[in-house]
Amino acid sequence: MRSRLRPTSLPALALTLLLALALSTLPAGAEDAPAPAATAPSPHHWTVLIQGHEAGEMTRKEAADGEEVWTFTFNDRGRGPELTTTIRYGAGAIPVSVTTTGHDYLKAPVEETFTRDGAPGSGTARWSTTDGDGSASLTGPAYYLSADSAAPELALLARALLQTEDHTLPVLPGGTARLQVLGTRTVNAGENAATLSHVAVSGLGFTPETVWLDAGGGFFAVISGWVALVPDGWMDAVPSLREADDQSEKAYFAALPGKLARRPKALAVTGAAVFDPAQKVRHTGWTVVVEGHKITAAGPDGEVAIPEGAERIDAAGKTLLPGLWDMHVHLSPADGLLDLASGVTTVRDMANDVDLVTGLRKAWDEGSALGPRVVLAGILDGPGKYAGPTKALVDTPEEVRAWVDRYASLGYEQIKIYSSVDPKLVPVIVQAAKAHGLRVSGHIPQGLSASEAVDLGYDEIQHVNFLFLNFWAHEEGLDTRTPARFTTVAERAAGMDLQSPEVQGFIHKLAEKKIVIDPTVAVFESMFTTRPGEIQTAYRPVADRLPPQVRRSLIGGGLEPPPDQVATYAASYRKMLDLIAACYHAGVPIVAGTDAMAGFTLDRELELYVEAGIPAPEVLRIATLGAARVVGLADEVGSIEPGKLADLILVDGDPTTNISDIRNVDVVVKDGMVMDPAALDRTLGVTPR
Repeated sequence: MRSRLRPTSLPALALTLLLALALSTLPAGAEDAPAPAATAPSPHHWTVLIQGHEAGEMTRKEAADGEEVWTFTFNDRGRGPELTTTIRYGAGAIPVSVTTTGHDYLKAPVEETFTRDGAPGSGTARWSTTDGDGSASLTGPAYYLSADSAAPELALLARALLQTEDHTLPVLPGGTARLQVLGTRTVNAGENAATLSHVAVSGLGFTPETVWLDAGGGFFAVISGWVALVPDGWMDAVPSLREADDQSEKAYFAALPGKLARRPKALAVTGAAVFDPAQKVRHTGWTVVVEGHKITAAGPDGEVAIPEGAERIDAAGKTLLPGLWDMHVHLSPADGLLDLASGVTTVRDMANDVDLVTGLRKAWDEGSALGPRVVLAGILDGPGKYAGPTKALVDTPEEVRAWVDRYASLGYEQIKIYSSVDPKLVPVIVQAAKAHGLRVSGHIPQGLSASEAVDLGYDEIQHVNFLFLNFWAHEEGLDTRTPARFTTVAERAAGMDLQSPEVQGFIHKLAEKKIVIDPTVAVFESMFTTRPGEIQTAYRPVADRLPPQVRRSLIGGGLEPPPDQVATYAASYRKMLDLIAACYHAGVPIVAGTDAMAGFTLDRELELYVEAGIPAPEVLRIATLGAARVVGLADEVGSIEPGKLADLILVDGDPTTNISDIRNVDVVVKDGMVMDPAALDRTLGVTPR
């Protein structure tokens, strides 16, 4: 449900959107190398694949006056951009003018221009976007990256970087990009063969991003876990390119544990205020001992024996908490570092490529890469133009059982039902899941209400908007497979009477049946209240610490209501907080999930629960022991007790009285491995706090 495309690397689907374009990353020790030759001509038409399904296209053509014209469009459940970009190049393949028109992922209009005057490397650069205008005086070459573009700007930037002596260029509006050629690969598709260059560009995001170039340095393809952009006639090359991306990605992340984590034989945290989520209190002046993977002792200072030679951490004035849980993620490889840097030691992945996410879980569990523990939910959706980004599309009971059996065999703990599932299949899904001991949750399929889904066997509901849609689900013309599931709530929630018998009866039903809700309300705060030119609210406390192009990706991204509905949209968001509070006070179980940028968004989600009226100690319980109980892991994690796995975070301050102190994580311990969040941040290009 993430809200905006930023096609820096075409398409960059994962900074703020539901899809994650997890581009491959640079392996340690990669050497610069010259670009290779290729036997195939540069392509002019590409197909966008999402989970292997054709979802859109990109085209390139050269105009008679030397300009290059790109178009890009795809459909993602009724959302998706439609953009045209015209580029004129100067010396060194650096654009001197760029114009983009069309609409973005949420159908908001796009009108963007960039111009550079003066001699190459001098003069003034100016740009105008729906997010704001800017300018810069130039003293040398600089490459402009658009806010929205139909062109594969990562590849175009890589082509320009190849023409510089040191493969480095300043980037506008900010930052510096550097290119490395990772190697070459010859691929075949039918009678076609090409030797391609595999390059990585760093300095734009949290990790380097890779792309495949042809002989002339032009864009050839992007292959990722969820998304691929492949030229006509070259579908057969996808497995080979994916293999190379996977190898470089694994090499990059495999080099990090030795640099960023340590596992002392014993660790003693002394003088801490230890948060007990069961009692929702802080025990001041305590010592906690970790040996190997587990907590071996916890109690008042002086009453706990500290093993000889233990590493000691003085925690005076700080709070020691169980590691945090994010109960709604869609993982990409870099998310492991982002989560740990924010104190998130366990996540629940709510839909992903099976091979990608099980590979991440294995690497993070064995310590060959750094990331949180992972609980897996397997998605099921129905076929059709509004189908979610998954291969698990089911239309028959046999297909349901086959997919549920597969998820269960891979160690998944939950099944997530998506919006296009035929309501007649919901009982089949529930029966198949329960036979394996799996929980059932998800969106509410088109044609059902949330109350009906509960009656059919749901254990949990994702996203607070579906709680509101319960009351309008059977209205003629409302299709909740489309963005109407957002806009309808934005337009109507403000007027809902939460004290009405209908609403109170629904809340009572959720409480009586112990139906868990996963609100992801920080996403709706941004979606309903962010205006053009503004940083999304969830990220304002950290935006200035983020890499420049990541920061820019967080500007705008709201639904952009008509002028006469701005106040209504804001009031509807506030009513979401009120409904969450009403559910809490009625005894409805809540879990804290984000469905957005890893790490940072959870901080905001917890702040919003407090803003809604839930006491901070209770919010901390929700994000620790409460989550562990929901997924049946409370005997292993979720609290600081001898015998439990050593997932701990040391926070500067007292988040039980000021929930925002949860942002001040000084030390992270996951499974007994000790990490410095500041070092994790620096690796990601994030300025430490």
